[in-house]
Amino acid sequence: MNIRHALGQQLIIGISGHTLTADEKKFLVENNIGGICLFGRNVAEPKQVRDLCAEIQSLRHQLPEKTPFFISIDMEGGRVHRLKPPFTQWPALKLVGDLDAPTVAFNFAQRMGVELMSVGINLDFAPCLDVYTNPKNTVIGDRAISTNPLQVEKMASALIRGYIKSGVISCAKHFPGHGDTVIDSHEDLPVEEADLKRLNEVELVPFKKALRSRVDMVMTSHIKFKNIDPSGPVTFSEFFLKKIIREELKYRGIIVSDDLGMKALASHYPMDEIPVKALQAGVDLLLYCNEPEAPPVAIESLISAVAQERLNKAELEASQRRILDLKKVKLLVPDPKPIEQVLEIVGQEEHQYLADCIRKGIIPEGQITKQEPSPNKKRPGTPVFFFN
Repeated sequence: MNIRHALGQQLIIGISGHTLTADEKKFLVENNIGGICLFGRNVAEPKQVRDLCAEIQSLRHQLPEKTPFFISIDMEGGRVHRLKPPFTQWPALKLVGDLDAPTVAFNFAQRMGVELMSVGINLDFAPCLDVYTNPKNTVIGDRAISTNPLQVEKMASALIRGYIKSGVISCAKHFPGHGDTVIDSHEDLPVEEADLKRLNEVELVPFKKALRSRVDMVMTSHIKFKNIDPSGPVTFSEFFLKKIIREELKYRGIIVSDDLGMKALASHYPMDEIPVKALQAGVDLLLYCNEPEAPPVAIESLISAVAQERLNKAELEASQRRILDLKKVKLLVPDPKPIEQVLEIVGQEEHQYLADCIRKGIIPEGQITKQEPSPNKKRPGTPVFFFN
């Protein structure tokens, strides 16, 4: 695989509409791009979503190693919910956390994942594991499970197990925690006062659990913790990515950036430097969602950085190996199901019932299992769950 094709596997990019344009197809194939991220502009009813995913995956046969695409989406429930009815409309994660029932969390994630997989979406940028500690933080709000790190920790494992059961790739975000910020990183770079002691006691608690629970990916936040690494945001921080995630937490999965087009980075760094700095810090997958001019710039700047020996080839090869290894395990059957099966799965009565119960604050009948003590009383031990 040549250097362009190898680096292309490290990008997930957005597309413009309900089908691929000729230019988009050409760029995906010529650069061996690793994946696509779908947004509201890309999705309508189930058949259209299924056909778009089939169209994307059909291009793999033109790639040098016929590697399947990651087809990703932000589906958390609540406000962050790209798919429209008749897809099940899942409630906000806070309502799942309020029920304090790990089996419900497991089924929430598993059944959401089953609907995604049926139409060919194989990667969900979820669950959100931010601890909601600042009531002025509107960008997170009810996207968070709880204000209590032990409650978020408790539910993290159940959610991840649910996604694993469904077959969809999961992603813990936004490392090391976005729950105390006021500034939205879509608009500018948040700068936080927290020190490492605070992060270990609060924000990192659920992430440590998630990384031990076989979560496939962890997403970096574009936040600068000036008392921990004043050099820049987490996405560019070797301390956070190499020392904490890789060395201390011994995580061997994929590190993916948040959208590199956000103003937290775009307003402070040149476009051609952003992908280089992210890979230097230890990011494996670069996410570009909404700026069509950015991925071509990223590819060319990365090729130049390799030629100038600004990027470590051994580290690049390790990242690319992690990506390909995950695809070999999780994308054995990358194509969506036939439309007849899709229509039987999407929005099925069992899924709607679960979503409605969560909204009403009710644990569905038959989903009460052995539970841990509430984290408000004491720290939970290692739980034993008997999932449906």
